[in-house]
Amino acid sequence: MKNLQEIKNKLSEACLLFVDEKHNTVTSIIESNKKALFSETKSSAGDKHETGRAMLQLEMEKASQQLAVIFEMKEVLAKIEIQKISKIICLGSLIITNKASYFLAISAGKITIENTDYYAVSTNSPIGKQLLGKATGSIIPFNEAEILAIY
Repeated sequence: MKNLQEIKNKLSEACLLFVDEKHNTVTSIIESNKKALFSETKSSAGDKHETGRAMLQLEMEKASQQLAVIFEMKEVLAKIEIQKISKIICLGSLIITNKASYFLAISAGKITIENTDYYAVSTNSPIGKQLLGKATGSIIPFNEAEILAIY
């Protein structure tokens, strides 16, 4: 197995990339909707025009909410001290159990590094809440997994 600190670094980089991709997608949706909103011209079908504008406004609000979530994820990632090693699970911990391996950061899903799957989970997710504050050897009530190691 590769240096676990290096794996944590790669997991952190993958989470940053995940957030950047989400940010780029939402930003392009916002730009596209702005263009559509400004290019929308009033036609003889006034109701249709107003409905189209209302739909675009709703899309813009939804994208703005997604942007707020993305900024929260960036803040969480900025708080992680990747070099920190603790005997108690905290933000930035790499947790190896007999069922799966987790990186406590943001909810970015499965990340594969050198043919090994890791799950990036947030402290607010069900598994993240179960893991937070536990120590090596603890049994977590999530699939009856036993924590084998924390990095």
